[in-house]
Amino acid sequence: MKVKNIKKRIYILLGILITILSVTTLVISKEINKIEACTYDYKEKLIRFHVIANSDTDEDQELKLKVRDAVIAYLQPKLENSKSIEESEAIIKDEYNNLEKISKDIISKNGYDYNVDIGLQYSDFPAKQYSSVVLPAGKYKALKIIIGQGKGKNWWCVMFPPLCFVDEQNGVIDEKTDEKLKEILTPQEYDLIMAKNKTEVGNLKFKFKIAEVFQNLF
Repeated sequence: MKVKNIKKRIYILLGILITILSVTTLVISKEINKIEACTYDYKEKLIRFHVIANSDTDEDQELKLKVRDAVIAYLQPKLENSKSIEESEAIIKDEYNNLEKISKDIISKNGYDYNVDIGLQYSDFPAKQYSSVVLPAGKYKALKIIIGQGKGKNWWCVMFPPLCFVDEQNGVIDEKTDEKLKEILTPQEYDLIMAKNKTEVGNLKFKFKIAEVFQNLF
């Protein structure tokens, strides 16, 4: 009799667990479908910035940041009034030679002779927070700068719209950048990545991480 009761309880528990897992999977699947419905289009409206160091030595990592700062300082004012990713791409491509010269000058002034590869291409990015904006992981078009052998840790941000120097942990993005996002994104895309407070930032990061795990699994 006791054995039957134990088995019955086990079956009931298994049934509850299966139900919970099924409901959870269904909810997550709906969220993933919602994310995927928006993310393909909105990813095509952004340009990330991706800088890869020669190596992971302190010197090479510091050099990477100096190149980053010089390129952003030169390029962002030129992108400030851009209205679309197409316009921004054209501006960046026209500046390839200048960007290469700026990068090489920084490298040379710091005592190195590394080569520099510059171009627009798709790269994989992890989920990333930029103040009140949270971007899901995935492939994004990026201005990519590879210094030397490109075997060191990389650094990334969003070049268009300009999110490279926003505070990642506090406050919200500035009004001008917020307006730029609203210009280039649909209301659904904007709502997908924009958080109103720290709690929503945490929720978005968690949601995108779960979506990333499920996408990798299935």
